[in-house]
Order: sequence, then structure tokens, then C-alpha cells
Amino acid sequence: MQTINDAIHWWARVMPDAVALDFGEDRVTYRDYRDWSERIAADLIARGLEPGDRVGICAANSLHYCVLILGILRAGGTVLPMNMRYTPHELAEIAEDTAPRFIFADSERLAKVEGLSSVAFDIARVLPMRMGPRAQISHEPKPDDRAVIISTSGSTAKPKGVVFSHRSMTGYVATHAMEEQSLGRGSRVIIPAPLSTSAGFVQLTHYTVLGCTLHFLSAFEPALFLKTLVEKKINGFGAVPVFFEAVSRLPEFENADLSNITMATCGGAPVTQALQDTWMKKGIVLRQIYGQTECGGNGTIMPEHIARVQPQKCGMGGLFNEIGIVDEDGNRVPPGTVGEIILRGPGNMIEYWNNPEETAKVLKNGWLHTGDLGVVDEDGLLTFIDRMKDLIISGGLNISAAEVERAVLTFPGIEECMVIAAKDAKFGETPLAVVYTRQDINVPALIAHCNSRLADYKVPRYVALEQEPLPRTPTGKLSKPGMREKYRDAANTLPRVR
Repeated sequence: MQTINDAIHWWARVMPDAVALDFGEDRVTYRDYRDWSERIAADLIARGLEPGDRVGICAANSLHYCVLILGILRAGGTVLPMNMRYTPHELAEIAEDTAPRFIFADSERLAKVEGLSSVAFDIARVLPMRMGPRAQISHEPKPDDRAVIISTSGSTAKPKGVVFSHRSMTGYVATHAMEEQSLGRGSRVIIPAPLSTSAGFVQLTHYTVLGCTLHFLSAFEPALFLKTLVEKKINGFGAVPVFFEAVSRLPEFENADLSNITMATCGGAPVTQALQDTWMKKGIVLRQIYGQTECGGNGTIMPEHIARVQPQKCGMGGLFNEIGIVDEDGNRVPPGTVGEIILRGPGNMIEYWNNPEETAKVLKNGWLHTGDLGVVDEDGLLTFIDRMKDLIISGGLNISAAEVERAVLTFPGIEECMVIAAKDAKFGETPLAVVYTRQDINVPALIAHCNSRLADYKVPRYVALEQEPLPRTPTGKLSKPGMREKYRDAANTLPRVR
């Protein structure tokens, strides 16, 4: 078999007392991880969970969140991580599309999910299941069962559900284990991302399948993160560049002992030479990679010796992962030619949930068409050029411009809206709403309206009011290049509205 649960069962047999999950004050071994998850699985089955049923989770990172994920998988369910920062409106859209059988939430978010499923549980109900006799479960997950549906922002106004099977997730892990052997059994890895995101969920499955010890923080705070790197003697982690920048600006960074780190990967934005030089002084080479939710995480591999001298490159195809560049007609182009990045490998998603039209647009003849522009050099190294998809990446989180525009346009008096990225010192990028209106708009009321419909990180931090209709292409679509140029210095010229 080739399931996530099989991997945990293996480690529970060969190193039962090794720590699997470390939340500081609370830890669980691989044997207890397996046994606790099996008791949860038995309870879910007793309550009527059928194979393939979706089970939502809306909660902050916690030990029992991780174990609940494994329990859902062991019972044959499909995990539906729900972003804890989403508003009830956003959560309702996801629930309407996926129809979860159950939803678990922590006490802070339980009110937001009640009514979105036939049954909503407080996630704390799995805590008493930590102890007890080992459960007997007749159901066995299959490699091609759907394991998870991860919501992702893209060019569409509503999030799409990216579906992975046990086979695609374990295939992704196996490929990277062969390509990069600096992390493996017993390695200490820290995961700064929420479990509801691709980065958090994929790293959880990736490094537990490898038999690592995973360390978690409830939220990213630079000083605590650095302290954990030192005290826990962390061996590896991945993050967006703004995380690395924030940590390196700390006064204690210079004397921090980071000698145990063997791998640090970066994605979501370019690694500058200055940032690379800062970390190389500590003996750590930042390895920039390229990937997206739809390819399971990392789509490239970046050898350390290349990252030292070409930090702006995003790596190359791996042992079983391939990269290609194609033109508008889908034809392969020669090295040095800009085109759309396509990926092929065992970790690619199997579909968008309940969305065959969008699935057919991106999965063609085994290749994932990413919607990103890039160029590959003669050595096969990828350089990311730009996003074809209308995305804003803020602090490592993807924001669909179309989704924000949809929220803004429901505010009375606004006739046109385009959302573009404004530079931000803390998050890298942040949303700027350019709106056309012939009325006086109460901007604070507009922001309050957006706050009721969007997670906080999606809500515009800048609003520009235009007195004339917004520019359009010859085909009638709103044209953003001119506005991006006009507001390129928005962070310095416009007031922040929140």
C-alpha cells in the first residue's frame, strides 16, 4: 500500500518512542500518534463517516489538530482544512461546494462553522481519545483515495479546491527524499505555516512520512522562531523571504547558533543577493524553489552549490519531476525563451474539486500548466519571471485579486474596481483597490464591508479613488498595467486605510 497512514504505522513499529510532533509543552511519539489517530478514526466511523466523506477543520495549529488529520484519513475520510482567518461568508462558500459531513473547530471559531454542516464539533472532543486501548478498524485507506482538499486562490473570484490522493502526496515525499537527503528519519523540522494552508498541510505530511520530529509554533513571531531554531537545534525549514528577512533583522541573529541547520528553502518571492549573503555568513545557504499548491509544494530542486552563486534561480527539475516552458499554443520553446511554466511529476494534484472545467484547463497530457511565466537556461535552471494569474502574495499567502474585487464591487456606489499589489515592508505585497465611482465613498465603511466578507489579510490596505472609468483592453477587459505604473509608489503616496 502507499498511504500516509501506512507511513505513520511503519514509524510506530520501528521507532515507537521517537517524538513525532513537538508543540513545546506537549509532545507525542510515533506510536501514540498512530494509536490516538486510530481511536479518532473509530469514533468517526461510529458516528457515520463513510469513505470519501469530507471532514472540515477550522482551528489554530495544535497537537490534536495534527492527530485529527491522521484520524480522518485512517477512517477513509477526506480532510478539508478551512482557513481559520476566513469570515463566515468565505467558509460558507467552501462548505457549499464541498458539503462536509462533519466540521471540527476550536472554541474561538466554533460559532463561525455552526450551520455549515449537519454536525459541528469542538475540536477539543478528541482530547479524551488520547488514552485508551488500541482501536480495531476494518476499513483500510487506498492509495488513490482522496486525502485532502486544499483551498487555493487563483485568477477566479472564488477559491478552488485542490485535491490530492494518498498516492500523490506520498509520491511527492518519496521523490524529494531521494533528491534531497539532508533531512530524513530523526531530523528536526520546524513548520511556521498554518495547517490550513498548502505549506502547512504538505509539510506536516511530508516530514511525518519521512519520520522526522516536527516542531510547531502557534504563529510566526521572529524572536520566538529564532529562539526555537537555536534551542531545538532545528535541522531544516522552509519559508517565504520576508520570514528570513524578519529573523535576520533581529539583534540576536548575529550570535545565534544555527549550525544544526542543513537545509533552508525559500519560495513565493525572489531571494536577493543581500539576503543570501546575510544567511551565508551564518553558514546557511537559502535555496530558492518554485512551486504552487497544485504541484504538491515544491516543483523544483535547488542544489546548494548552485544556490550559493545564483540565488535568483529557482532550481531545476528533479529525479521524477520535469519542468517545461511553452508558448501560447502549448509548444515547447528553446532555452532562454520566456513562456508558461509547466510541471510534470508524481506530486501533482489529481483535480480541482467539483470543477472539471478548471481541471481541464490546467491538467493537459499529464502536465500541470501553472499560469506562471518563466525561462529555463541551457543548464535547465528556472528563473521565475511573472505571474500570469492575477495573484497577490502577502506574507506567503496567496490572494486572488478577483476575489477581492468581487467583495469591493458589492459595496454601494462603486462601479468599477481593480485590485493590484502594493509594496509592503512587512508582507512583501498587500492589496490596493483602485475604484471608479461617481459618488462620495466612505472608505472606512468600505473597509468594514470588506472585513465582513474577506479574511483580514485579503482586505485592501490602500484605496485609490478614480474620477474617470478605469482603462480597458480592446476586448473590454479592465487593463491593469497602467494602474500598476501609476500606483507603483502607493506605499509612499497613499494613506494606509487599515
